[in-house]
Amino acid sequence: QVQLVESGGGLVQAGGSLRLSCVASGRIFSIDRMGWYRQAPGKQRELVASITSGGSINYADSVKGRFTISRDNGVNTMYLQMNSLKPEDTAVYYCNAKNTPGDFRMWRDYWGQGTQVTVSS
Repeated sequence: QVQLVESGGGLVQAGGSLRLSCVASGRIFSIDRMGWYRQAPGKQRELVASITSGGSINYADSVKGRFTISRDNGVNTMYLQMNSLKPEDTAVYYCNAKNTPGDFRMWRDYWGQGTQVTVSS
């Protein structure tokens, strides 16, 4: 099993910055991909950024150039540095970890509890 704990959310003004952290514990060696998702009220949960165990990174178009995903394997932590924040970035941000072996029946999907990010205009 994998446990994920997010922190770092808060209230900031437009143009400000926040850094989210996600600490993973448990069977972290089994994780293929980690990512940050967000969900605003009345909206679908969307992928913000992801990073694979090999270091491959993807970003949603809406955050490219503003957000940076990274990891520190030494402390089992993933980060999301968010700069130039906009009101439309307001959402609950969730840490996600996936284990996706060839047999889809063995796929595992883990979620943190979420951390609120509010960007005021």
